[in-house]
Amino acid sequence: MYQHYVDQDDNGKSKDAFRTIKEVSLELNVPQHVLRFWEKKFPQLKPLKRGGNRRYYRRDDINFLLTLKKLLYHDKYTIKGVQKLIKENNISLSSKNYTSKPDINTNYKNSISEIVFDLQNLRKIISENLK
Repeated sequence: MYQHYVDQDDNGKSKDAFRTIKEVSLELNVPQHVLRFWEKKFPQLKPLKRGGNRRYYRRDDINFLLTLKKLLYHDKYTIKGVQKLIKENNISLSSKNYTSKPDINTNYKNSISEIVFDLQNLRKIISENLK
């Protein structure tokens, strides 16, 4: 799993305490309107709503949002891609059965580094043989 919410926040709130949309927005560095949009796109995300439609997020909601943010921003999934991932694999994003896709760029960087190293060695061998 990507990340779990900490035991207590800077204000000393318990890990099980409800968080307002503002607190969650600040913690995740995601605008409030994006959180509301994600609620519409992912029915699994159901913050508690009180008078005046004020939202209160539970720990599981925040874990869901953390994983969702990782899938969308880091792993570069689209909204439809995440919806499909959830549907096809019957995945709950707050559970441990989610694993991110491998970082392809790291594999390419390693391959490129090896190729450059081999080319440098080949150049050295050729230049020594030309002398």
